[in-house]
Amino acid sequence: MNAQVRISKAASSKPETALVSFIPSLFAGTARTQAVRRALHKVRDAASAADLIFLESWELSAIPGVAAALRASQLRRANPVLAAEIRAELTSGKNRPS
Repeated sequence: MNAQVRISKAASSKPETALVSFIPSLFAGTARTQAVRRALHKVRDAASAADLIFLESWELSAIPGVAAALRASQLRRANPVLAAEIRAELTSGKNRPS
């Protein structure tokens, strides 16, 4: 998912600042865990935010396929603490879908 936002000069003198603050709110509603919600406030682009949501989704229910498994593996290696926090939240029974 690529999010593009057009900001007029009247709306903001620094469009990149407005875009960066927009990204967490774009994905925050889809995050199931507090760990990912916290991490979303640190990302600076939509692709990184989508990676966090994918990792969380993978930890909840693995998606079949080699490409998805490789992507999840790379994200876990790059973010071992976040992956552990996500797993801990999901296995504790919190944030499980009803």
